[in-house]
Amino acid sequence: MRDPVSPLSPLSPLARHDLLTVTPGAWSRVLAGRPDLAEIPHLAGWAERGWPVIARRRGPGEDAGLVAAGLPLPPALGKRRIGLALDPGSVTPRPGLTLTEAGGAAPAAWHPTIAALVAHGAAHGCVPRVFGGLLWQALTGLPYLSDTSDLDLLWPDSLDRAFLAHASLDRAFLGGLARIAGPAPMRLDGEICLPDGFAVNWRELHAAGPDEAVLVKGLLRLELRPVAALRAALSPAA
Repeated sequence: MRDPVSPLSPLSPLARHDLLTVTPGAWSRVLAGRPDLAEIPHLAGWAERGWPVIARRRGPGEDAGLVAAGLPLPPALGKRRIGLALDPGSVTPRPGLTLTEAGGAAPAAWHPTIAALVAHGAAHGCVPRVFGGLLWQALTGLPYLSDTSDLDLLWPDSLDRAFLAHASLDRAFLGGLARIAGPAPMRLDGEICLPDGFAVNWRELHAAGPDEAVLVKGLLRLELRPVAALRAALSPAA
């Protein structure tokens, strides 16, 4: 496990959705080299407020010695996604937010669904984290959510194997998510983490047949993987 207060080295591993705190001095230097960002509200004081950036996939030709990071702007500012390349010594990994921690920033109409999702996670031995609009609204207090926003959740790969030994992944976990999603006032989206650091969209996995393949996403690349192999990775050995 990474030390949460140590700066990254150039070889430090990162995963999708990892949050990073940037030192204010480094942030000022980055902005000084990006005149295209000078007039965007909130950016100048972003790091001083303690607001993080998020790890992203490195684009072609980007310096492998720098940390590829970014941040999304609120819908009122066009939902623009800003890509940054940061010195590893200027960023520090920080924990994400659980659904319980971020739930207070959600609309009141979401609260019953959030309670059901927290209970669903507890029944399966895992604690969901948030990403997307709810994460950024909870972190910054800026209005990222709208009437059409999704609730994006990241489910860890620590599903209760003892429980799944007596029930299929589809019926016990994915089916439960689908039942919660049905009457929810928002679209319930998100990913299940895999033991190797990749993640698969839970809806796509739930809808796919046993002989199909679905897309999995890692920080460095995308892959198509057979559904049977994914279910085996997330379920106990027979």
